[in-house]
Amino acid sequence: MKRNKIVFIITILLIAFACYFIYKSSKGVSSLTTDDFVISDTSLVTKIFLTDKQNNKVLLEKNAPGDWTVNKKFSASSDLVSILLKTMLRIEVKSPVAKAARDNVVRRLSSVAKKAEIYQTVYRIDFWGIHLFPHEKLVKTFYVGDATQDNLGTYMLLDGSDDPYIMHIPGFRGFLNSRFSTLENDWRDHTLFNIEMANIKSVQLAFPSSPDSSFIINNVAPGKYTLTALKPKIVIPDYDTIKLLKLLTSFVDVKFESLVTDNIIHNKDSIIMTTPFHILTITEMNGKAITIKTFHKSAPGDQEEIDQSNSIYDLDRLFVQFNQGKDFGLIQFYIFDNILRPLTYYLKPATGKVNNVK
Repeated sequence: MKRNKIVFIITILLIAFACYFIYKSSKGVSSLTTDDFVISDTSLVTKIFLTDKQNNKVLLEKNAPGDWTVNKKFSASSDLVSILLKTMLRIEVKSPVAKAARDNVVRRLSSVAKKAEIYQTVYRIDFWGIHLFPHEKLVKTFYVGDATQDNLGTYMLLDGSDDPYIMHIPGFRGFLNSRFSTLENDWRDHTLFNIEMANIKSVQLAFPSSPDSSFIINNVAPGKYTLTALKPKIVIPDYDTIKLLKLLTSFVDVKFESLVTDNIIHNKDSIIMTTPFHILTITEMNGKAITIKTFHKSAPGDQEEIDQSNSIYDLDRLFVQFNQGKDFGLIQFYIFDNILRPLTYYLKPATGKVNNVK
């Protein structure tokens, strides 16, 4: 009797499983739900690979929580990576694509879609809270198309599926395609400096066209600094301590505005051959030195017309060369005004005697 009961239960379970798989097969690709697209635990994501039909490729890799790299070359913007991860967590199916539009949408996806591959840490043994033998695995692949006509949805196609879906994030009015950029520069961290005052050994700011404005600040002992003019080389015995300390605390999370990659529009090669406006070098306690060079930017036409000073230079932005001269971009005076002040700013009204450095 007991044996017959066990056989009966097993038979019922087998029938239930069979019905489930028949049901899934009969529904086919149109049965996809939000769960098929979403990444439910983004903390386990280790790598994201994005590519498009123009052979642009972006590989985002996690070194530690909040620390990602782009194409094994640059630090990635933690904010942008966070937005992408939240997108993959919150995304939902808005609706399947209507049958009448399906073929057109599929053709469009085949020409413009971006491919996204998501890798996570998974465990060969993952049972009742026991996690053993972790390894990296490709867990999801999908294709991201362009926006719907009302710009409130984004066409997506799950790898292995035949039918595309309209995806969205509830409460967000807009499309999601731009969050899956395949351009390397879009993902780069914009940090130029992120140095705490205690880690600064020296700050040197040179004005090539105005040498008497140039200076260097040296950390000679814990909490003790010297200020030295560079042309001529003179130690300033009595400077404005508050202003100098404010400068030394200004190098945390300092960012450039954007990269400049179009040499034709901005004539980058010609600009970097001119005399820099500033040359700023910060040396850390470990000996690492970071140098940037700034260059004047021509004033926009509208500014030149309305600016009472008739300045020929942009009063809002400068060009900047950084990363050992490999990169070129724009910075804002709003961010850098308190960093790029001349020597006179740090002098007291009556400086007193100065000591020539031999």
